[in-house]
Amino acid sequence: MAFNRMESATYLASLLAKNFSRALHERGQKLGFAPGQFPVLLELWAEEGLTQKQLLDRLDIEQATMANTLARMERDGLIIRRKHPQDKRSQQIFLTERARQIEAAAKEAALAADQSLLSGLRQFERELMLEYMRMALAHAARDGGAA
Repeated sequence: MAFNRMESATYLASLLAKNFSRALHERGQKLGFAPGQFPVLLELWAEEGLTQKQLLDRLDIEQATMANTLARMERDGLIIRRKHPQDKRSQQIFLTERARQIEAAAKEAALAADQSLLSGLRQFERELMLEYMRMALAHAARDGGAA
């Protein structure tokens, strides 16, 4: 059986992820954040004071990637780290005022990125696509895949 990349979910998902990332990058750059920082920002907007380990568990990314992302976010003035009051080996991560101020605009940027890439779909098609994506991710998580 010949491989047809336009019939490959893996290939198409990769292209779609690249395009969503590019669309978010264009919008996020104006606000001072990168696409890779957005999931961390979402977690910290929901709950500040998380440790790096808690972020790793919630976001399912590699330790080295998280360390680099947090270092860049600290450099860019989006987060600050403080010693954990109960665990001297770890640090809690807090948003800066600047990061708090861009929350609404950053979420709007993500919605605009979605809108720009999915504008050719009708509402029910978007809903189906999102449902199928959630199902595929849940299946991958059950099977030990990257989800």
